[in-house]
Amino acid sequence: MHDNTPPNRLGNITPVDDQATLQNLQLEINHLNAQYARALDEKDFEQWPEFFIHEGRYTVRSRENHERGLPLALMDLESQGMMKDRIYGVTNTIFHAPYYTRHVVSCTLVVGSTPTSSLSPPVQSTTLGPTLWVSSTSYAVFRTKPTQATEVFNVGQYLDHWTSTPTGLKLVSRLCVYDSEMVLNSFIYPI
Repeated sequence: MHDNTPPNRLGNITPVDDQATLQNLQLEINHLNAQYARALDEKDFEQWPEFFIHEGRYTVRSRENHERGLPLALMDLESQGMMKDRIYGVTNTIFHAPYYTRHVVSCTLVVGSTPTSSLSPPVQSTTLGPTLWVSSTSYAVFRTKPTQATEVFNVGQYLDHWTSTPTGLKLVSRLCVYDSEMVLNSFIYPI
């Protein structure tokens, strides 16, 4: 018998048994995801890398490649520095027809915790503790070009690894797994 269940690509996950910890994590991550979406929708791009640790990773990959374990990604940024370079390019050098985005994010499901050592690819950071929090959040991004009707731009899920810092939770990695095999042209702004 063949099992069609996609492989777990989040690491070795241990459920969070303490309900108070689980609720606090969900509240904080939901709040951070709302701030993240607002920053992108308001084109406050300078704020975007600040959701990540310095060595944070941001990847946009198709569901097909994710489920097959294939590394090919539409975008793969390996640090805040690379994110800042992308923002500089988006705001200063890339010419494109203007458009607005609107992110709609679901409530977060905190999947559990995983050892930092289980990250693949590994993140080299001296600030990471031994354990990361793992979450999944569905998203939909709508795009509106001036004088045109709004269209669905991208739909999928964020698969995230979070770490606790003195200033609160920060993303160690955000993998945006988009559902469609086709992507609309002008994939410019972060999801």
